[in-house]
Amino acid sequence: MVVREFHALRVAAVERLCDDAVAVTFDVPDELAERYAFRPGQSLTVRRIEAGADERRTYSICAAAGERPRIGVREVPGGLVSSWLVHGLRPGDSVEVAPPTGTFTPELEAAGRHVLIAAGSGITPVLSIAASLLRHPDAHVSILYGNRRADTVMFAEELADLKDAHPSRLELVHLLSREAREVDLLTGRLDAGKLRTLLPLLIDVRGTDHWWLCGPFGMVTDATEVLSEYGVEASRIHRELFWVDEAPPEPLREERGPEGPSSEVTVVLDGRATTVTVPEGDTVLEGAQRSRPDLPFACKGGVCGTCRARVTEGDAEMRRNFALEPAEVAAGFILTCQSVPTSPKLTVSFDD
Repeated sequence: MVVREFHALRVAAVERLCDDAVAVTFDVPDELAERYAFRPGQSLTVRRIEAGADERRTYSICAAAGERPRIGVREVPGGLVSSWLVHGLRPGDSVEVAPPTGTFTPELEAAGRHVLIAAGSGITPVLSIAASLLRHPDAHVSILYGNRRADTVMFAEELADLKDAHPSRLELVHLLSREAREVDLLTGRLDAGKLRTLLPLLIDVRGTDHWWLCGPFGMVTDATEVLSEYGVEASRIHRELFWVDEAPPEPLREERGPEGPSSEVTVVLDGRATTVTVPEGDTVLEGAQRSRPDLPFACKGGVCGTCRARVTEGDAEMRRNFALEPAEVAAGFILTCQSVPTSPKLTVSFDD
């Protein structure tokens, strides 16, 4: 059973990465150590109660397996949580944090060849994955990392240190889109055209075991398209989105009153089942939250995967999905923030 509670964790350190980004390390008391043990690539959800509003945001862990949990945070202009974390947080402060979640995680025992493609703050889970993989003597890692300028690169020193520690097993390539490099090939965005040029020059595409893509919608979808052109199986492509400004908008829906058509939805969380009536057009999450405010959520945009649950009875339609792998969808998992019931009765479990 997975418990979704938040705990107040002490801030052990706040490291300035660049003007608009920090890394925040948390101390975890011994009695919670098992709850906050994480796999590389997972995320933590941070909660801030501000003026009575429950604001939650999910941030990827940037520490290697076995280390204290540490998240990388880049400020979003006007962001209620990110601005507080980047500019207001100090060591010794207390922050409400939920246990780690997420499936953007490698099998560390398998070693093999891994290519990690990231842009901007997408480097956060990539750093965790790369540092953890390289502990295996037979693992080989290539990182392609895109940014606007050199002064916006997060974890630049840590990446350089990782390269120095594993010179024969780590390949690190930086690309800048708004600052010229000595090599023209390394100037520009990590879009489909650039990847079609770079990959055959730098990477043994067919000899790569796993691909890890993390960044904005356009980069991730472009990389997926290019890898598909090379015949890379979908099962070897793992994706994590950090923002979806370029994504298609959410479908419009007709607002319906409480007297209109509805579905009977049962949600199971921490072993407790609750049945609610959800009006037609409302998502599972927004309908069930009225009776179960403890349901897990963060972005509500289909990106973070915090609200993931499995359908055990009935049917639901998912409007957007930027977090679940195809195998998870095939196994019956949905993002409850993006799913509307399409059957008279629906049961979803957050415990699976």
